[in-house]
Amino acid sequence: MAGHHVTAVEEPSEAAPRTAPRTAPRTAPAFVLLGAVQVCLIFTLAAIAVPLPRIGREFALDRADLILLTAAYGLTFAGLLLFGGRVADRWGGRRALTAGLLLFGAASALAPAAQGHAVLLAARFAQGAGAALVAPAAVAVLRTVFPDPAAYGRAMAAWGGLSVLGATAGNLLSGVVSTLWSWRLTLALPLAVAALALALAPRLLPPTAPGAGRALDLPGALLATGGLLGAGYGLVMADAYGLTAPHVLVPLGVGAALLAGFVAVERRAPDPLLPPGFLRAGRRAPGLAAIAMTAAGTATVFVILSLHLQHDRGWSPLRTSAAFVPFAVALLTAGRLAGPLIGRYGAARVTGAGLGSGAVGLALLAATGLAPGVPYGYGLLPGLVLLPVGAALSFAGAAVLAMESVAPTDVGLAGGVMNTAMEFGPTILFAALLTVGGDPSTLFAAAVLSAALAVHLSTRATRAV
Repeated sequence: MAGHHVTAVEEPSEAAPRTAPRTAPRTAPAFVLLGAVQVCLIFTLAAIAVPLPRIGREFALDRADLILLTAAYGLTFAGLLLFGGRVADRWGGRRALTAGLLLFGAASALAPAAQGHAVLLAARFAQGAGAALVAPAAVAVLRTVFPDPAAYGRAMAAWGGLSVLGATAGNLLSGVVSTLWSWRLTLALPLAVAALALALAPRLLPPTAPGAGRALDLPGALLATGGLLGAGYGLVMADAYGLTAPHVLVPLGVGAALLAGFVAVERRAPDPLLPPGFLRAGRRAPGLAAIAMTAAGTATVFVILSLHLQHDRGWSPLRTSAAFVPFAVALLTAGRLAGPLIGRYGAARVTGAGLGSGAVGLALLAATGLAPGVPYGYGLLPGLVLLPVGAALSFAGAAVLAMESVAPTDVGLAGGVMNTAMEFGPTILFAALLTVGGDPSTLFAAAVLSAALAVHLSTRATRAV
């Protein structure tokens, strides 16, 4: 970008530690706090999936209501992320983080106390709005915690795996807590994390300077938010009403029109919300594509397997959550290896290898995991090990690619774009994949797309040598 000093995000060195870097006495506690917040944001997205049937019975909800309740958090989260990123750059990371945590915490207090569907739905929408401010602000603060580019690269490699960890924790803990106690306690867990983060942030996180003279581009923010929300709502409702229903076509059309308006406005804006060429800089575009594809693949598996195990096999929520324990173990193991592997082979190669491994895992789950009567041990388990290994490597490498060559004044925006790919990518891809047919076909289609992207990244990495 003209007029800005650009700082590259270097890939970790071969000797990079397997944990968050400790280049300063307070570096590790700050990373742990920010990482816990990021895990909590994705936990909140996934935590409602397993107890959803119980919530539906309690509030007498139909299929469309359940789908919207599931998607509400993700819609506002994804729709407001670009604006949240610019707010973080304008206000300063820590100030934006505090404001977002206040909104997220207040909504998290409302959700478990909801006595009706409307209140719970409103709380989920509000949680997403708070998360849209917290997520990019956390990335902006992280850049201040790790001013050295190499240390920041190692931190981003570790950061990349936190989202899928949060999704896994959401599926595991929600089943356990909702079975032993109540689904309301599951929805109260984010409140505890938000309160703890608000208490510790002034002590552990460094102050961040606001972006002097940077405007917020409100017209662009309104068009982008409205377009993403409209398109996302239409895609989500396609599962309940079909692609040709007015409930789907109208919001899709409105969303597309608003996004077209956003592109036109951004070309003339003096300080655009999303500067031209930002997505094409460095290897950001393939990195974002890998994040979106990995998030879509893991989200698809969580949804499909949770429904399959509970509805088709008659498993309890607790047993369903237990089925994902090997997934969590494989994810944590691969996540610890991701940093050193990126240092040795490069972020693009590791991302490609992760996408390839994930594609094999998806294909195995589609071929054997959903077949009736197939035992868990050789039907589901191989795919539930290969997929998280691939996801951990892909997220870690892609996070480094997505934050490559980002100017200090655009770190919040970069964090917003990265999280948009992570949240909105699954909405688009999941809805598109559902159109190909049954559940196995959906997983096979996701596997083919992951494999194609893996080949592309591996080819680019080879040419760069």
